[in-house]
Amino acid sequence: MLEQMHDLSGKVAIVTGGSRGIGRAICLALAEAGADILLNYSRSDKEADKVKKEVEKFGRKCVTVRANVGNFQQAQGLGKAVMSHFGKVDILVNNAGINRDRTLKRMTFEQWNEVIQTNLSSVFNCTKAVIDPLSERGGVIISISSIIGEMGNLGQCNYASTKAGIIGFTKTMARELAKSNIRVNAIAPGFVETDMLGTVPEDIRDQIKKEIALGRFGTPEEIAMSVVYLCSTAAGWITGVTLRINGGHYI
Repeated sequence: MLEQMHDLSGKVAIVTGGSRGIGRAICLALAEAGADILLNYSRSDKEADKVKKEVEKFGRKCVTVRANVGNFQQAQGLGKAVMSHFGKVDILVNNAGINRDRTLKRMTFEQWNEVIQTNLSSVFNCTKAVIDPLSERGGVIISISSIIGEMGNLGQCNYASTKAGIIGFTKTMARELAKSNIRVNAIAPGFVETDMLGTVPEDIRDQIKKEIALGRFGTPEEIAMSVVYLCSTAAGWITGVTLRINGGHYI
């Protein structure tokens, strides 16, 4: 019975920023659970094609769509693409994100705005792109926030603002869309072993690790498993929630 509750066979999922890091892990986890994938990416065709082949090894279909989801019109193209290729959509995972770290004094408007558009406006854009087909049959929207959205962090006022904004957006959408049987939740990871964390100097990484109760960074796969759970019938009474996954860092 437990296995059946986590079975996503026959579902179709859009994953933004799906070609690397947490996004890649989410695509693979959803595919392993039975879902077909529309993989959005904005940078490397090679990376996206590699993930596509990995998804297909699970016997699932995967369509890759290159688009800047921070751009409203390009994001609407994802909605058109998923309906064209699959005829429906059941799951949206808003994962696309970047960082442009600077203290406020040094931060340019361009650095502020690029992060706002990619991390936060994309959530609005992509939700708008699928709201009609999701409303017809119900579904799930999951957005990837961050521990930084709740704690803040030096040099990341742009990033922290977007991740806090995702939490507010999630709570509001959960209220608005419940009548359409659409569950809306967020996941706020702590520090996870990705390329973004890899740019942090070793001494700072060591300092961060000491603040984590479990004494290690998370893995993309651990975040991906939580996405599968929230998409499944096992989480059928969960909406408007921010799931904090940080190894005890927040406490």
